[in-house]
Amino acid sequence: MQLQSSLALIAPEIVLSLAGLALLLIAAWSRNAGRLVTILAAVALGGASVLVAPALCSGAMGPDTLAFEGQFAADAFASFAKILIFVSAIACLMVAPRFFDRDGAIRAEYPVLMLFAALGMAIMVSATDFMTLYIGLELNSLAAYVLASFMRSDDRSAEAGLKYFVLGALASGILLYGISLVYGFTGTTSFEGARAAMSGELSMGMLFGLIFVLAGLAFKIAAVPFHMWTPDVYEGAPTPVTTFFATAPKVAAVALTARVALDAFGMQMDAWRQIVIFAALASIVVGALGAIGQSNLKRLLAYSSINNVGFILIGLAAGTAAGVSAMLVYLAIYVAMSLGSFVAVLMLRNAQGEQVEGLADIAGLSSTRPLLALCLAVMMFSLAGIPPLFGFWGKFVVFWAAVEADLVALAAIGIAASVIGAFYYIKVVKVMYFDEPAGVVTGRSDWAHWLILGVTTAAMSPLGYLLTRVLGDLADRAAEALLFVA
Repeated sequence: MQLQSSLALIAPEIVLSLAGLALLLIAAWSRNAGRLVTILAAVALGGASVLVAPALCSGAMGPDTLAFEGQFAADAFASFAKILIFVSAIACLMVAPRFFDRDGAIRAEYPVLMLFAALGMAIMVSATDFMTLYIGLELNSLAAYVLASFMRSDDRSAEAGLKYFVLGALASGILLYGISLVYGFTGTTSFEGARAAMSGELSMGMLFGLIFVLAGLAFKIAAVPFHMWTPDVYEGAPTPVTTFFATAPKVAAVALTARVALDAFGMQMDAWRQIVIFAALASIVVGALGAIGQSNLKRLLAYSSINNVGFILIGLAAGTAAGVSAMLVYLAIYVAMSLGSFVAVLMLRNAQGEQVEGLADIAGLSSTRPLLALCLAVMMFSLAGIPPLFGFWGKFVVFWAAVEADLVALAAIGIAASVIGAFYYIKVVKVMYFDEPAGVVTGRSDWAHWLILGVTTAAMSPLGYLLTRVLGDLADRAAEALLFVA
């Protein structure tokens, strides 16, 4: 019975595993099956999303959500993150064919790798044991390294994949060393056992283990000072892959970090809170200052993602149910903003059909492609957190949670630092609307691009505030599920 209940709890992961293996066979035996496999992969992700939804809607939590003797939790918190991951992956699959068509690079391996990466992320967010955590993390990472270097004929893509692999291996080593220290000083790899062992005084070995684990996870969420890989990888990787990196893995890594901090290390909140506060403020400032001098839109958005991670970590630093809920709300809004921004970049093509990504190339875009310029402007203003756009709401709930947790100074510094970030977002809008037209962007865009850009633009407009109650309720249930044991 216990095995049956465990298998029922991991039904979404089983669907993705079987779909990935089946599509791998199709890819191996059929030529030019790229589009078919892409469609089937999106269907598999959609099916997994349907299987995950009931746990979120019912606010599932407690012992009934644990599988395989407490190594895996299919609770509402994991379900919230999984839905964001699967939806992001589907969107990235939708925009990929048009991009790769021009170079004839739409091979069936691409959606299969996306599927296995999504499977790894699903395991990550449900992990309640350090071994499960590491298996999910590596499954996602190995697929991501290949995706970054997917364009074999492009030197930038190969360079991005190599840099990501080398630095990712270093981060995995740091994380694994931290896990070994935690295991050595607590005698267990389960989050529950580590939590119980850390309920008393924190030994020096445990403290070092905690620091190394958080350092390894900081690399995965691209938080300062472990952010150095992000601009190069985002710029060099194919743009659909960059879109994927900026959304789904970010959700998985943030959710995993929150579970580790509040579950495994929940009894030593004072020990890790100062680390999270430093990473949050450093990410906000470095991300904002780094983006100011960028002339490539993908590098600019890479620094923007570092900046946004800082705001997300403010919610985690609060360490309360309200803080976790605010973090999840911000994460959902951030995913929509990132999808819209990168899809808009994907739509920037010249007369030869080649993608352009330079800031100078979009000069006067409002004259040549007014609707595209408007959508991109909405994304930029929303990322800057300017009301009445929905991006403002994400920053508001995070800062409010920090104030409620008596972290007033953190909230005040975060608000002040967010002004720096507004400069480079408004700079993009200024170039599109007030500079002389460069006449570079002329190509047409695919229906899938317009669909995703239209939906995300509508969500980030003031219409998005209609979602605040639903989104807030779902985030509250997810936060309650995470803190049920915490």
